Amino acid sequence: MANTFDVAKYITENLGELSAMKLQKLMYYSQAWSLVWEEEPLFTDDFEAWANGPVLPNLYARHRGMFKVDSSLFEDADSSKLSEDEQTNINKVLGFYGEKTAQWLSNLTHQEDPWILARDGLPAGAVSHEVIPRAAMHEYYSSL
Repeated sequence: MANTFDVAKYITENLGELSAMKLQKLMYYSQAWSLVWEEEPLFTDDFEAWANGPVLPNLYARHRGMFKVDSSLFEDADSSKLSEDEQTNINKVLGFYGEKTAQWLSNLTHQEDPWILARDGLPAGAVSHEVIPRAAMHEYYSSL
């Protein structure tokens, strides 16, 4: 199984330089749709329901303080670990969400149950490290 950084490298290899926030959201949607289409996670790390939407803490630790990121941030990763099906699924996600802005993607996650329920009524901007359950992601996105 590929890891978070392998997937991040694949996305940045395909889209080029993008904002760190947009990468986080594309990672989220890649994981969500993998859970629906393959009934398997793309990677094992969990998203947390942060104020600006779902975030992978280990990915954030890598890009902390950076606004833009590209594939050079993931030199230690190997995007070839992704299967052909995984690449196809990520490409579908990038085809739909890839042209959207980071803010648009963040706003979208704020309207969707997995993030809303994980934040459990916290006020806007409040810090949270609550994990967004994969089961909630699968249930929500499979209903769309």
